[in-house]
Formats: sequence, C-alpha cells, structure tokens
Amino acid sequence: MLQRSLKRSLIGIRLRSFLIPLQELDWQLLLLTIGLTFLGGVMIRSAELNDGLTDWWSHWIVGGIGLGVALMIARSRYEALIQWHWIVYGLTIVSLIAVRFIGTDANGSQRWINILGFHVQPSEFAKIGLIITLAALLHAQPASTLKAVFRVLAVASVPWLLVFSEPNLGTSLVFGAITMGMLYWGNANPGWLLLMVSPIVSAILFSVFLPAWFVWMAIIAVISFRCLPWPFLGSLGALVVNGVCGKLGNILWGILKDYQKQRLTSFLDPDKDPLGTGYHLIQSRIAVGAGQLTGRGLNEGTQTQLQFVPEQHTDFIFSAIGEELGFVGCVLVLLAFWFLCLRLIIIAQNAKDNFGSLIAVGVLSMIVFQTVVNIGMNIGLAPITGIPLPLLSFGKAALLANFIGIGLVESVANHRHRLKF
Repeated sequence: MLQRSLKRSLIGIRLRSFLIPLQELDWQLLLLTIGLTFLGGVMIRSAELNDGLTDWWSHWIVGGIGLGVALMIARSRYEALIQWHWIVYGLTIVSLIAVRFIGTDANGSQRWINILGFHVQPSEFAKIGLIITLAALLHAQPASTLKAVFRVLAVASVPWLLVFSEPNLGTSLVFGAITMGMLYWGNANPGWLLLMVSPIVSAILFSVFLPAWFVWMAIIAVISFRCLPWPFLGSLGALVVNGVCGKLGNILWGILKDYQKQRLTSFLDPDKDPLGTGYHLIQSRIAVGAGQLTGRGLNEGTQTQLQFVPEQHTDFIFSAIGEELGFVGCVLVLLAFWFLCLRLIIIAQNAKDNFGSLIAVGVLSMIVFQTVVNIGMNIGLAPITGIPLPLLSFGKAALLANFIGIGLVESVANHRHRLKF
C-alpha cells in the first residue's frame, strides 16, 4: 500500500511539474486544433473506406506527435529564437537545396527527401523557418522604411525561389502570403504592399481585359504618388514596371501551351474540358452540392465512396465534408477556422513583444491563406494549386508543420506576461 501511494504521489508530482509551466496556455486554440485534426482523420477514413487504406490512423498518429511537440515548444521561451534566427534560416535554405540533389520525384515535382523510409517535405517546415526569420528581422527593425521592407523581401525571396523551382506553385504562394501579412503587421505602408503585388495584377489584366488595365495603371499612379518618398519619380517608376510586366505577362501567356492555359483558367469554366483539367472541379462541386443541408451521412456519400473525386483525402477533403456533413458541417468547419484565427489575432495583440506578435501573425497568415484557397478550389472559385486544408487534409509534413506553428503561438500566449524581478 505504501509503495502504491508513493508511486501515485510521484506520478502526481511529475504531472503537476509538467502542467504548471502551461498554466497560461490558450486552451481554446489548442482544443480547436485537436478537434479539427480529429475531424480530419474521420473524413480521411471515409474518403478511403473502399480502398482499405489506413491513412486516417497515420493522420491521428502524426497529430498526436505534433501535439506533444507543440506542448514542448509551448513550455519553452520563444524569445530564445531571436538569437538563433539566422541558423534557422540557414537550415531552411540548406534543406531546400538538398531537395534538388537528393530529393525524390513524384508527379513531375521534386519536393521530398527520403529519410529512413519516411518522405519529408522540407518546404512545409520552411514556412515555419520563414516566419521565425521574418519575425526576428521585423522585431529588430520595423517595416516603416523602404529599406527595411526590401531587406525582408530579399530574405524571403531565397526560399521562395527554391520552392517555386521545385516546382511547387502552391507553397510558394503561401510564402508570399506570410511575407505580406507580416510586413503589414510590422508597420509597412499598405500602399507599398499594394505596389508590390501590382505587377502581377497588371500582367493578368493586360492579357484579359485591356480597358481595366488602363484603369489599374491610373490607380497605381495615384497610390505611388501619395505613398512613395519621391512622388514623381516613384510614380514614373511604378508605371514603367507595371507596363513592362503587363506586356511581359502577355508574351508569357502566348508562350504557354493550351493545356497549361486550361489548368490556370479551368475553374472559370470547367465544363470546357470535363474529362481533363475540369474534372476535379466538376466532381468536387457535385459532391459539395449533393450534401445539401445536413449531408448524406458519414460514409454514405456517393461521390466520396465511389471515388469520383481524385485525391479527395488530401487537397479535396472539404468536398467530402460538404457531401457527407452537408451545409451545416461546412459552416461548423468554417466557424472553427474563424474562431481559431480569432484566437491567433488575440494572442498577437496581447503578446509582450513584437517578436511574439509577429510569430502569431505569420502563423495566422499561413492558415488563413491556405484555408481560403483550398476551400475556394473545392467549390470552383479558385484554380487548383495543390494547397492542403490545414489540419484536415492528409499530409504528414504539413500537419506536423501546422502543429509546430501552433506550438510557437502557444509559447507566445504562455509567456505573454513579462518577467518580474
């Protein structure tokens, strides 16, 4: 009896010693993350039910590992990463370069490294490395000057180019969203951010609708005149850059082959090629619409169970949710993501320093962009870019990277009070 009581007391002491450093944790954020991961496993199982696969177990196992990693990160003080941010950045670049030499090919892309039988995707963890690096840079020097903004862009451009050349368009877009979101939170002028993306808009409008391009050029001239340090020269430079990019975009569009153009524009009219580039979008929209208000029921969706939607357990998991859980299930998932993002904003606002606040905003930008684009392509409002739905889509590296990001934010929340001496 005495030994049993001693064992119980020791277990209680160890449990308290583990939980005491987590007293300030944001449990709402953590429970939402766990809940979405659990739902992801359920829907992955439904999408693969007739294939006999067990990816849903892997999703839960990796989620459990990620939860443990997140709690360990939350116990640690995130401020220590400030002095290690260049090492984190260096490891990020090295891992992305290593993909080009020892990476494995799949579907025409070289994105994975085989480590002890496991396929690791460095670009997923590079998102976290970029968030830490940019947070440290903007903590040291806010983006209130063009010099600071160009410094951030220069640092972010290296991993972006490496990921884009894999090729991995979806993840490279996430890098851009993270950079823009953190620059905005880091006190960059919104006009500067608009000017940064203006060449892309010009390239699209010049090729699609020329009158709209002239209107856009007028808007750019006004914005650059008002927000750049050299009004006349800045406006002239912005117009020249947008004009060149507009013409260049038109030339590049002409170089693309027909099937490449269809992949980029199929979401506008997928019925043009219903058995080719538009197949994914058509079947996904049918699945989402078939769910109606309350869904067909778990494991009862015809589109899902008869495998009409390719890659449904990864990029198109939201179509399975729409068919089997219906409009109600979709709304609940959207509300869960909305509340999760709200917790990230609250943590960013209440952080004790700019470094922690910027980390939270970086993770927020990553999750918001991926969620909006993924759901958009599931319902036919965005082109297929291969961006997974955070916490719900099957993907071990992506899920673990999301948990690491949540762990960093939880560390910010857990240590939001300043040290008292």
